[in-house]
Amino acid sequence: MVSVSENTLAQETLERSLVLWYDQVGIADVPIVGGKNASLGEMIQQLTSKGVNVPNGFATTAYAYRYFIKSAGLEDQLRELFSDLDVDDVKNLRERGKKARALLLHTPFPVDLRDAIAAAYKILCDKYNTDTDVAVRSSATAEDLPDASFAGQQETYLNVTGIQGVLAACHRCFASIFTDRAISYRHTKGFDHFSVALAVGVQKMVRSDLATSGVMFSIETETGFENAALITAAYGLGENVVQGTVNPDEYYVFKPTLLEGFRPIIDKKLGSKEFKMVYDDGSKFTKNVPVSVSEKSKFALSDDEILQLARWACLIEEHYSQVHGVYTPMDIEWAKDGITNELFVVQARPETVQSQKVGNVLRSYHLVLGNGAWGIGNGEKTMTTPQCPLPLVTGRAVGEAISQGKAHLIMDVQKLDRFKAGEVLVTDRTDPDWEPIMKKASAIITNTGGRTCHAAIIARELGVPAIVGCGNATQVLKNGQEVTVSCAEGEEGRVYEGLLPFEVQEVPLENLPRTRTQILMNVGNPQEALSLSAIPNDGVGLARTEFIIANHIQTHPMALIHFDKLEDEFVKAKIAEITALYDDKPQYFVDKLAQGVGRIAAAFYPKPVVVRMSDFKSNEYANLLGGRQFEPEEENPMLGWRGAARYYDERYRDAFALECHALKRVRDSMGLTNVIPMIPFCRTPDEGRLVLAEMAKNGLQQGTNGLQVYVMCELPSNVILASEFAQVFDGFSIGSNDLTQLTLGLDRDSALVARLFDERNEGVKQMVKMAIAAAKKHNRKIGICGQAPSDYPEFAQFLVEQGIDSISLNPDSVLKTMLEVAKVESANPTSP
Repeated sequence: MVSVSENTLAQETLERSLVLWYDQVGIADVPIVGGKNASLGEMIQQLTSKGVNVPNGFATTAYAYRYFIKSAGLEDQLRELFSDLDVDDVKNLRERGKKARALLLHTPFPVDLRDAIAAAYKILCDKYNTDTDVAVRSSATAEDLPDASFAGQQETYLNVTGIQGVLAACHRCFASIFTDRAISYRHTKGFDHFSVALAVGVQKMVRSDLATSGVMFSIETETGFENAALITAAYGLGENVVQGTVNPDEYYVFKPTLLEGFRPIIDKKLGSKEFKMVYDDGSKFTKNVPVSVSEKSKFALSDDEILQLARWACLIEEHYSQVHGVYTPMDIEWAKDGITNELFVVQARPETVQSQKVGNVLRSYHLVLGNGAWGIGNGEKTMTTPQCPLPLVTGRAVGEAISQGKAHLIMDVQKLDRFKAGEVLVTDRTDPDWEPIMKKASAIITNTGGRTCHAAIIARELGVPAIVGCGNATQVLKNGQEVTVSCAEGEEGRVYEGLLPFEVQEVPLENLPRTRTQILMNVGNPQEALSLSAIPNDGVGLARTEFIIANHIQTHPMALIHFDKLEDEFVKAKIAEITALYDDKPQYFVDKLAQGVGRIAAAFYPKPVVVRMSDFKSNEYANLLGGRQFEPEEENPMLGWRGAARYYDERYRDAFALECHALKRVRDSMGLTNVIPMIPFCRTPDEGRLVLAEMAKNGLQQGTNGLQVYVMCELPSNVILASEFAQVFDGFSIGSNDLTQLTLGLDRDSALVARLFDERNEGVKQMVKMAIAAAKKHNRKIGICGQAPSDYPEFAQFLVEQGIDSISLNPDSVLKTMLEVAKVESANPTSP
């Protein structure tokens, strides 16, 4: 048994060591070796046994840094230097930082510190090879804290070799405690410059210069959605991803079903990955070289590697949450060794933005254009909506806010002092040297970078909207130009000309009523799903596959199946370009639809997500790439070849099979069994049976693995024969738009009769009442996914009084209707 005095002695020995190996330290030792080193030691000690690979190494200690400062008498000189520091004056900050760094660099290390570093490096060389390559990273004692990341504030050096090289890099790391950005950041966060010490990590390099590397978060970075891991990847050493020099690939993995053994990659986006950082044989440690066309046009990671990294993210998050006693999402850097093909984790720190947010207020931003708000929540609107202006540039949205101001283009770090508070910073990319002005910006726009780059991370921390990876922002936007920067329209950030009106809505989420009637949501755009899931809800009553097909797939499924027989050479070339990653063209349709549906299903898991199979009319299908070759000319497409009638028809059944394969993957491979397929425009019960037979033939067998299949109740025949339809399907969803048109015999798009379109018409209400009664009689679920309850509170009241099971609403109507439903239920406690 170890005595208390022995423990105390051991701790004192650690605290007075000049160098410690990673396996000697853990997360409690941040004051001794800094956040980065303490975390590496923690993972080596606690997670390597669970399969997480972490490269070995050692750290100089905070004691070593303070010993260096004290032995040379530097503190008094530094205090004198900072006596008139003004971090808001870029010129003053730059001058003080430069002098402080020079003071440290021109002061030699004490001999015993040099000897300790050299001896430790020699041990690494004995283990690997002479002059082994190492990464030399700064690790401050106020770093990687849950509420302050200090990411990138001090220097890192890669591919350092030889004792002299390691000593020089350690010396430069010590000096980097006084980089301009570190001085400014400490001041902003309220840390005393002289209470923070600098440790240095010396870690065996992972040869990702010959493979890939990147960053992953165990939480969705923009919305704070806790069940998704975001992984970014590019070729070469990881600094390009961190610094935003390249636009990396992005992958999303759904954590709950991943941990159950499924393969839930719910999104994959190909980045351009223009450059890769590799070893330099010359005077520099590293250099950037162009990436070949063939490498750029494929994903940097295999699906197996994506899933392996996501599992590690879950393990790391779980461990640190246990250590801290509170949920702790993580920001993790990883690298793949191109020699051994092994994956490694090279850093892990707590995520510092979403984890600090207070979740009792739902804040949303909306552009106010034309007759109303346009933004998140209006999933049916697209960029072709007349009210919506075309953006000047687009990129990856960071944050979910809208801001505006005058654009200020800065391409040279030496010109930062010209930037004025409230301007929109436009540049190629940022690094930590830019942070003193980033906190003054109303928004940030960069040509390069992904959602885990420096600009994105700092923008999130500052609460400033940013759009990264625009490609051409510095060419399109002009100095002094007034612009509106919108990150409130999904994952694509948009820069509009002018100062457009917008509104901010804040809804307190405390004490919201819970209703007997389920309040569901209509969702079209998968990119909005993670954000929309934060709105109180009971699931998704209508997920529209049409949005995914039109906006993400863009191609008619039969054109993919019969790609070699396409007659229009221009269309064929365009499809070839879109599907360049696929030799098997139909697989492109399956992958994209599965990812789109999977993302919506994951966002609301385990709540039900009712997915309507495709319900384009023939003229809408014809507008898809390659569609005209496979679609008929119809006088009245709304009443023609649409919905169920297509699915078993020889002219379309192969395309419907692709839809079935996509949903089967979502349910069986991703584990998202909350998905409920729904059949639209099913005219007769026999037609329903034919569709179910097609689904079963393609792996979607009703009843297997809990599979339910719903039908849209939108035709008078669906109501009149509801009892027969209830023998075929597991539930109904009333489509009030089509049901109103077909009950009243009118086309709501015709200006001549549109005034007569009203879901509140007594004839329509009688149809709805009959449908609800029949479903209840046969113990079938019935809801509504049409527009009526969103528009008319009295119609929502009527539905509740009839005992409808669920009401599915446009997202911007959910809270308003929830309150209305609660009022009706409280007034009618014995309603059906």
